[in-house]
Amino acid sequence: MAAGGSRQRAKTQTERARLYAARTEWHQRQIRRRRRDTIIAVVVGALVVIGAVVSQTLHAQVTAPAPSPSPTAPASETPSPTPTLTNPSLDSPTPVPTQTPDQ
Repeated sequence: MAAGGSRQRAKTQTERARLYAARTEWHQRQIRRRRRDTIIAVVVGALVVIGAVVSQTLHAQVTAPAPSPSPTAPASETPSPTPTLTNPSLDSPTPVPTQTPDQ
């Protein structure tokens, strides 16, 4: 019976070693996959940013800037306001009151 116990123990240790190796290999694959995914995400993100910068630069070069206003020839003389009358009652007729008919 002692031999059967040691055989069972050896079988259990072999199974544990196999499971440990499988978990270790799975864990290493997960690390490699995550690193690969991170690198892909960084490269794609960088390409998007570079594409946006190039797009904006090309757009700015292709579209013409708004024309700047050019100075116009200065007017020879600015019109001055018309002089005001000093005594407006002299030039305009004075209204005369009208009489209403008596009723």
